Amino acid sequence: MFDYIIIGAGFAGSVLAERLASRQKRLLVIDKRRHIGGNCYDCFDEHGVLIHQYGPHLFHTDNKAVFDYLGQFTEWRNYQHHVLAFIDGQNVPAPFNLNAIEQLFPKVLAETLTAKLMSIYGYGKKVPILELRQHEDADLKFLADFIYDKLFVNYTAKQWGLKPEEIAGEVTARVPVHVSRDNRYFQDRYQAVPKHGYTKIFENLLKSPNINVMLQTEFKSVMDFDTESGALRLFGSPFKGELIYTGMIDELFDYRFGELPYRSLRFDFEHHSVEQFQATTTVNYPNDYDYTRITEFKHINAQKIAGTTVVKEFPQAFDRHDAGKDIPYYPIFTDANAKKYTQYQEYAEQFKNITLVGRLAENRYYDMDDMVARALQLFNDKW
Repeated sequence: MFDYIIIGAGFAGSVLAERLASRQKRLLVIDKRRHIGGNCYDCFDEHGVLIHQYGPHLFHTDNKAVFDYLGQFTEWRNYQHHVLAFIDGQNVPAPFNLNAIEQLFPKVLAETLTAKLMSIYGYGKKVPILELRQHEDADLKFLADFIYDKLFVNYTAKQWGLKPEEIAGEVTARVPVHVSRDNRYFQDRYQAVPKHGYTKIFENLLKSPNINVMLQTEFKSVMDFDTESGALRLFGSPFKGELIYTGMIDELFDYRFGELPYRSLRFDFEHHSVEQFQATTTVNYPNDYDYTRITEFKHINAQKIAGTTVVKEFPQAFDRHDAGKDIPYYPIFTDANAKKYTQYQEYAEQFKNITLVGRLAENRYYDMDDMVARALQLFNDKW
């Protein structure tokens, strides 16, 4: 009945499903959740507020091809994301920038720090905090240590459960000092949110009659994969097509090299009978409280509605046996984990009927635009 089975209805699986269906291929998309869209799923809560069920998702990209491709499936509404960080009793821009320096330090010191950053790095440069800490200049070293202690180290420990030095550079580089007065969190050319929500994008991606979707289904309950021969069976019968897999690579191969570690999250939603809960979409709490950030959704959606809904985000260890911790949001990027993933990757290469794509399957951090670009490139290269 099907040419392809796709495990996972997030961006990786849904984009590939849409592209393959456009070539008249028949597909079965399987997802264990009750909805499509993966972690990008959004919905209206009981108060009528459009919420992001798995934390805030803000689309931004410099890739016009990706922006235009998704534009076939949604209308865009321009949105510029702003984040504040609660430091020493006040909210300052995040990433830390020249405006934050002026806000937190005496005027003379702020002017000195600004001048040195501008002279050494130039306006607009984003400098990873761990790189700045290695600088020989005493003033910049002071600034780097301040930001590291106040903004970076405790947030990182909460988010990942590790010390910053234990995490791969591709993660720590995502927390820069921005030599700029631009308070936006992103500086990409295209920044927007889907006018009718993310879920509508996925409905449109998957609407082809060539695509069948099974939700609330563990893929191993309907599909057998022989991890020795590579043989596939679907609903008890041999399946001669291809498998596109976007889930945890260690789960696919029955944990033959051991479990890979992931980081999970808990989201606590609160509704408040006020017009506005906080000044901007997201406020980070690096040092205070057990949560890392609070997001207020009305800032994203520009809804005109009484009351407001916020979500507090609590990082936690992943445990596939615990229903409250069994969603793997992020691979944990350390050298040891990379070596274990490589074992799985090399083992997977012998199976020509399987394609691995996605954050969990490839053990990579993808933003939404990166994931769409990866799926489109894979389709163009392979099919």
